[in-house]
Amino acid sequence: MQATEQAIRQVVQEVLAQLGNGGRTTNGTHRNGDWGVFQTVDDAVAAAGDGFKALSQRPVSDRVKIVQCIKQLCTAQAEELGRLELEETGIGRLDHKIQKLQIIELVPGVEFLKCDALSGDHGLTVTEYAPFGVIGKITPVTHSLPTLASNAISMIAGGNTLVCNPHPAGRLIACEGARRINRAIYEATGLENLVTIIENPTIETANEIFAHRGVRLICVTGGPFVARAAMASSKRAIVAGPGNPPVVVDETADIDNAARSIITGGAFDNNLLCIGEKEVFAVESIFDELLSAMPRHGGYQLNCQQIDQLTKLAFDPPKDGSDHHTLNRDLVGKDASVLAELIGVQVPAGTDLLYGETDESNPFVPEEQMMPFVPFVRCRNAMHGIELAKEYEHNFRHTSIIHTRDVRNMTTMGREMDTTLFVKNGPSSAGLGLGGEGYLSFSIATPTGEGVTSPLTFTRQRRCALVDDLRII
Repeated sequence: MQATEQAIRQVVQEVLAQLGNGGRTTNGTHRNGDWGVFQTVDDAVAAAGDGFKALSQRPVSDRVKIVQCIKQLCTAQAEELGRLELEETGIGRLDHKIQKLQIIELVPGVEFLKCDALSGDHGLTVTEYAPFGVIGKITPVTHSLPTLASNAISMIAGGNTLVCNPHPAGRLIACEGARRINRAIYEATGLENLVTIIENPTIETANEIFAHRGVRLICVTGGPFVARAAMASSKRAIVAGPGNPPVVVDETADIDNAARSIITGGAFDNNLLCIGEKEVFAVESIFDELLSAMPRHGGYQLNCQQIDQLTKLAFDPPKDGSDHHTLNRDLVGKDASVLAELIGVQVPAGTDLLYGETDESNPFVPEEQMMPFVPFVRCRNAMHGIELAKEYEHNFRHTSIIHTRDVRNMTTMGREMDTTLFVKNGPSSAGLGLGGEGYLSFSIATPTGEGVTSPLTFTRQRRCALVDDLRII
């Protein structure tokens, strides 16, 4: 009996010790999760809710510290985390996985928040931008950790916390990133569970997040299926959906710059980016010159037979009367040299992108293939190229690019395409502040209209009116 009482007393003392240490065990694991990693949606949302309450009591200066924590972590650990992401997902390029984490420092923080004020005969009205609370987040396999880190900065800068359901094929790196982010935040501020995540994500857990009463807002970055599911939710959704960005090159373009830009954007991370150049429509008069310029910047041209071989490997024929080709997921994000080897071609070292002439019926033109092969289609003139660009962008209104010195062609394409990103005379990445002006985000909300997301995207307007008083003029 005495031994039993002693055992009970020891257990009670251990529990009290953990409670006195913020609920942490000696190895730093939170009593309800592993540094933000949870097994159930209910637990993750509850922890994020507690985190939101704690964050709400802190000054904005603490959000500044948190943003810096995330940026410093991504920069300092970019090589290790980039390698882990590539090892898990098996898609993309290591140098670009590392770079995507290093450029997280370009994501804006609390400096994007603002306060609007109106003063008049009837007093003073102040409009501030307040947080929603717990935000449900779905991340893609293409940029699992960079998307999580970018969203965490924007959402926490806006005063929110988040619960993430990562793509199953990128869950390990997303969970490891969440652990490290939460640990860094705790060490800097003592705050916990500002970023929570589901360790074993499924479609079911995603739907639970969409429907959970503790989640105030949904933010999704992914393909058509998850985008449609989010928009069907009863909650407000911020959706970064698919794209199939076209490039138009007219007779006035700087051909060498166009070739360099197409490779810079289209080859980045083996064309996994939703903004990446996917198909080129070039006018007849400069078509051959443009093809000849590509090898100077890391391109390798395939002939008609080689393109046909690659197309048969990359796509299955349409079924059941559909005109939609099924993508071979095993080839997504593979190196250009790997794709070339599959069709018996040895490319020079340093080849970043495969390319070649096709007609518009080739499935590489209408499909968002996410491989380092870009088809080039001949056009009669710039207007014909813009027409084709609009058709094969599928009205996603995501990203479009033009290379021209003709301002009228720029204006015409900009109006016709009506895309969230419209880049002139540069790579697609310039639309996100990488070689162009602007700021970076890994969530471009085209279907729901928010555009390139920022901390303000994840806030709501709150108006405070003081009637008749405080007039000093």
